[in-house]
Amino acid sequence: MGRHLIAAAVVVVDTVLFLSAHRSWAVVAYALATVLVVVLRTRNPVAAFVAALALASLTGGSYILLLWSAYQAGQEILSRPGVAVVAGAGAGGLAVRLAAGPLTPQAVGTLLSTYLVFVALPLLVGLYLAQHRRLVAALDQSNRQLRLRRDLLAEQERLRERLRIARDMHDSLGHRLSLVSVQAAALEVSALPVRHRQAVGQLAESARAAMHELHELVGALRGEEEPSRSPAVEAIGTVTEEFRRAGVPVTLRERGQPRPLSFAAGQAAYRVVEEGLTNAAKHAPHQPVTVNVDWESDALLLTVVNPLPKRSETEAGRNGLLGLGASGLGDGGHGLAGLAERVRPAGGVLDHRLSDDGFRLFAMLPVTPLEDDPVVDDLPAVGRVRTVALGAAVAVLMFVTLPASLLLGVVR
Repeated sequence: MGRHLIAAAVVVVDTVLFLSAHRSWAVVAYALATVLVVVLRTRNPVAAFVAALALASLTGGSYILLLWSAYQAGQEILSRPGVAVVAGAGAGGLAVRLAAGPLTPQAVGTLLSTYLVFVALPLLVGLYLAQHRRLVAALDQSNRQLRLRRDLLAEQERLRERLRIARDMHDSLGHRLSLVSVQAAALEVSALPVRHRQAVGQLAESARAAMHELHELVGALRGEEEPSRSPAVEAIGTVTEEFRRAGVPVTLRERGQPRPLSFAAGQAAYRVVEEGLTNAAKHAPHQPVTVNVDWESDALLLTVVNPLPKRSETEAGRNGLLGLGASGLGDGGHGLAGLAERVRPAGGVLDHRLSDDGFRLFAMLPVTPLEDDPVVDDLPAVGRVRTVALGAAVAVLMFVTLPASLLLGVVR
């Protein structure tokens, strides 16, 4: 729509300028010829430029039409032959005007200045902007190909790492869990007191569940299958009940109305509670643990609190308990480090520290899925500003200042 308005403005302004200089019936024919040149530009900008040069040679004017058609032709030149045609047409038009007019120094200088402003400068500006646009498109295409190649290499590296992890997990954890499961099954059928038999049954059930989850995880890492189930926030009650049956005094407190979570946030919520309970059972056995699940309007707040064992701080520090506040777990902090790697990509926050109540594990997770990161424009902001400023300055010079000064001189 904008291009059509500019073309219409070119026809109107050039016709008005012709009318102010001639004031005859030829204005209608001139307006019709100008419209034909504008229409021809939609099919062949170079031919329209040649027609504008011819019309300018016949009428001695057509400055606005020359400026517009020269700029359009410069934008559409795609090859050296096209440049040669345009340059030859401009030189031919200039030669015709020189041959038709008086060869006084003032007339020649005025004609050369007119062609410089209304023909050469628009051609060069259009050619520069077209080349800049093609260069940006080529750079964008190259960047896309580089990003695609980088993503493919990263995916191949991830696949190799997943296969390595799958092999290590199957060879180490798989064999150890199988041994635990076999030993627990043997104890189940042995002559044990009822209380011990129940504990062994829970142990065997936990070992079998761990084996099943390990097989699913190894299969997913190998790309053979997707996990059939993935514990999420709905399983927090189940995991607390499992720890309660195992002898950990757990109190679960839920507040608020459950709200939808993203897949990553739901998994992270479950792992936060599971890791907090495992931590408490390992480092503060037989101590009461409190799990708070608070649903807010825009976030899920999880808190796992357990008191420190009743022992001296010296002994606690020697056994790694006081290190929980700084490094996370007694195993070197890998548990809480892994939790942070789960919580942060889901848009959440993880905190763990020693407080007056004991060891406190806190997580905040958003209740709505995170939006994708906006695509960043490939061109730097400074480069965009520089290009816009250059285009604006050239436009003011080409379409306002120089044409106005020359037109005033011609009309006079």
